[in-house]
Amino acid sequence: MLTLDLTNEPRWHDLASGVRVQLRPLTTALMVATRSDPAVEAVPEEASDEERAVAFAKALARRAVLAWEGVGDAHGKPIDPSPEAIDALLDVWPIFEAFQLTYVSKGLLLEREKNVSALSPNGPSAGVSDTAKPARKPARTARRG
Repeated sequence: MLTLDLTNEPRWHDLASGVRVQLRPLTTALMVATRSDPAVEAVPEEASDEERAVAFAKALARRAVLAWEGVGDAHGKPIDPSPEAIDALLDVWPIFEAFQLTYVSKGLLLEREKNVSALSPNGPSAGVSDTAKPARKPARTARRG
């Protein structure tokens, strides 16, 4: 069963020990905007899936991150999120992985579930019968001997 969150409020996500980010809900509008982000569209066709994933995650994070805790500059002074700081945060491998698992994958899992769901008994496929017929077996002939 799909559970809808009708509040659509930002949520805090723990990405690493002492690092957490407040993120917008992962909505259709956010995903569509990210897919058409200039940085995502600029990824060369010959780029690997990993390079595409990094570009997409950074573009999504730049749109989704509202606030964070536990992130500072080289001197340990807390800094606010900015596009450059968000990109730098996602360049830290454990942070990138946690972002992918706690935020991005939830939307992709739902997309995958949608793509493999059974036909609806009362939707557009209701009442449709199979048009394919089983192959006929060749007729057996008696051997004359």
